[in-house]
Amino acid sequence: QVQLVQSGGGLVQAGGSLNLSCVASGRTESFSDDAVGWFRQAPTSRKEREFVASISYNGRATNYVASVKGRFTVSRDNAKNTAVLPLNSLPPEDTAIYYCPIDYPPFGRAVVTLPDEYAYWGQGTQVTVSS
Repeated sequence: QVQLVQSGGGLVQAGGSLNLSCVASGRTESFSDDAVGWFRQAPTSRKEREFVASISYNGRATNYVASVKGRFTVSRDNAKNTAVLPLNSLPPEDTAIYYCPIDYPPFGRAVVTLPDEYAYWGQGTQVTVSS
């Protein structure tokens, strides 16, 4: 059974930093073939989860939502079945529950930006940025 365990969320003041991690188990033989995504959902939002970042199976391709470019840098360590998302220069509007999903990417694509294209999701970790 695939499990994704997330950690690293918390409460931070505006301008601060947090380091989110996502560790996969039960899929160790193919984690290195999976795209990894990061999504978030604000507490008062009725919208679907917002795409934040994605990284390809080998780490060579990444994609970010415009609002986090230059502040978040996704990475992965396939030997440890781990993906990491450092959050820097956080403003209050980054407050949300952050999720990491994994899955094989659709044919011909390296990064995956749509939540419906991921089958396996972490439990989410709360990030709260105070003003």
